[in-house]
Amino acid sequence: MTSPNSPNSSRRSFLKNTGQLLIGFNLLPLTFCQSKSEILDGGISSGSQVRSSMGSDIIDSWIRLDAEGKVTVLTGKMELGQGIRTALMQMAAEELDVNMDIVTIINGDTGQTADEGYTAGSGTIERSGASIRKAAAEAKFFMVNMASEKWDESPENLSVKNGLIQSKNGKHKISYWELLDGKFLEGKVTGNAPLKNPKDHTLVGKGILREDIRKMAQGEAFFVHDLRLPEMVHARVLRPPSYGSILIDLDKESVLALPGVLKLVVDGRFIAVIAKREYQAIKALEFLKSAAKWQTEPLSPQQADLFSDMKKKSLPPQQVEEAKHINTIIGNSPQILEATYLRPYQMHASAGPSCAVAEWKDGKLTVWTPTQGVYPLRSTLSDFLGIDTKDIRCIGLPGSGCYGHNGADDVSADAAFIAKSFPGKPVRVQWMREDEHAWEPYGSAMLLKLKAGLDASGKITEWDCGIWSDTHSTRPGGKAGHFIAARHLEKPFEFQPGGFSGGSYRNSSPLYTIPAKNIVLHNYKGPLRTSALRGLGAYGNIFALESFMDELANLAAIDPFEFRIKNLDNPRAIEVIKTLKSKCNWENRDQSGRVGYGLAFAQYKNSASYCAVVAEIHKSPTGGKFRLHKLTGVVDSGQCINPDGLKNQTEGGMIQSASWTIMEAVQYDANGITSKDWNSYPIMRTNDVPEVEVHIINRPEEAPLGAGEAAQGPVAAAIVNALSSILKKRVYELPLKEYFV
Repeated sequence: MTSPNSPNSSRRSFLKNTGQLLIGFNLLPLTFCQSKSEILDGGISSGSQVRSSMGSDIIDSWIRLDAEGKVTVLTGKMELGQGIRTALMQMAAEELDVNMDIVTIINGDTGQTADEGYTAGSGTIERSGASIRKAAAEAKFFMVNMASEKWDESPENLSVKNGLIQSKNGKHKISYWELLDGKFLEGKVTGNAPLKNPKDHTLVGKGILREDIRKMAQGEAFFVHDLRLPEMVHARVLRPPSYGSILIDLDKESVLALPGVLKLVVDGRFIAVIAKREYQAIKALEFLKSAAKWQTEPLSPQQADLFSDMKKKSLPPQQVEEAKHINTIIGNSPQILEATYLRPYQMHASAGPSCAVAEWKDGKLTVWTPTQGVYPLRSTLSDFLGIDTKDIRCIGLPGSGCYGHNGADDVSADAAFIAKSFPGKPVRVQWMREDEHAWEPYGSAMLLKLKAGLDASGKITEWDCGIWSDTHSTRPGGKAGHFIAARHLEKPFEFQPGGFSGGSYRNSSPLYTIPAKNIVLHNYKGPLRTSALRGLGAYGNIFALESFMDELANLAAIDPFEFRIKNLDNPRAIEVIKTLKSKCNWENRDQSGRVGYGLAFAQYKNSASYCAVVAEIHKSPTGGKFRLHKLTGVVDSGQCINPDGLKNQTEGGMIQSASWTIMEAVQYDANGITSKDWNSYPIMRTNDVPEVEVHIINRPEEAPLGAGEAAQGPVAAAIVNALSSILKKRVYELPLKEYFV
């Protein structure tokens, strides 16, 4: 890992060297194919929205063939462990007809890559991948036409293999790089370049090993945590004991006298210590805990009163889908069912604490960050520090993983603020475990009330859904108040969470064919900090929706597979469910009463990947509790770019969702968060992980669909349905830890 170029260097100038081909393309049209709810969830940055008014001819991204025989893909999307680096390189290599070993990728760097907002919503392959694929096809088209002119041959008579252009008669042969011959050439996507037919693909659809996994497995320097720069110093931040705590006294002199301490930064409630070595910073932090005196404001409501408070104090309802007189319509149904489901606050629980490095030098700021959006972070740091965005460079590096908005942006702000007070040296800030658990933004608690009517044949005729939830997106987007540090200053920045959160109602509308659907959102400002957690509201909504579907199937006395198929007219959804029924050997399942089975299905966002899951739980031989034995899933993500990557994502999502569903809930009391470590917030350990089996329905002829968050909701509902089947009673509240060993 090396030091960057100047933060305000032109990206285009940085790329423009001799002996290369640059194909420029515009990401904005694809970026703006997002729905209103995705924009509200923080899928794009305010900067992107402004730039869109500049017109569709703006070149903001490049794919590069250089003189050294390499292909470089530049993307603003971040690698979060989802495998997009490998998948995007596969897509580029496929269209260029080159080997994977000459393709590299640069992710998320405001000095080099385009503004693609946040890496969120499982949209990278769908949107950025489509742009990169077209740009690679254009580069090949450009080079083939150059060869065509050079040889006076029709482009139709030329073919490409491994970057070698040759005529069908074998008379001519030249590589891309020989053809460049040291010249600088530049073009842009014209729309005239044909994409390869999927039947001719040799890389897309194949399992390509991920270089990032190899590095992690071999313990190589890979994460932002591993970054070491010359003269780097270390800092730790002392957080208040709870959200509303006020600093009333601090023994500064004693802290400054500690070995290795270089500076104490105190501004209002923001306290940080800088030291020569990391352990010295940690020792100083421990001393600061006793040296600081706080006045604490109690949290309210108390945890036991949370859901009743939700219903009492929510904002005026927002209509998501409307069916007038829904209660009257349902009241006329032959069969009616009503139920309420509860989901707790849950945390990202990233395995490693958040970390970032920042350097303030010659009036310029560089931040090495695990953020999911380098440009939104840059604009928010600009507001926080009062400096122009041109003087800030944010370089994305892998963090410890989060899928959502964890502490990555906050720790980057910490590092930037501290570095500005200690110019000339890189400052490394790493949170402690208690910081990560107590201060990250959680996935919101949710209350979901469902009511539906069935006709005599078992068809759902009406559906009424009420959602009570805090916001699912407070990602930084230009206003400094999104940072914890900014709220704790002597002159604090105001936190403006925004209003209507589309993430709250994500996947609340059933994909099933229901004539009348009514969905109402009740926004609620709860006691804890919340933002995006993998899947946003989809996890809670699908847990409720698919649990309710099982109850409706029981009411109609129809097999749960057949009941869902009966209420669907989407052929791909039906095929996913039928495939799962075959793969899990449903007809021959154990019906002795010792094993419980549960089914759930959803299409993520009703527009991305289809996923169906069967959970199998066994009675513990040593008591009245249960153990999750197996999860079987089927996923349809359209064209599968990398089957290994898709399985990785789906398996990981299934395990994480199982952990949420069975074990995880943030605990708090009047004095603050009590879930501050792995004992007070346990997650699924290796010996708890069930057998996981994933089957892919590959559709090369279809567009690829986002898959990173498709499994979260179905797994939750499948486990609850399995547990309810073996208990012979319905379970409505998560987590389920009282039932599991």
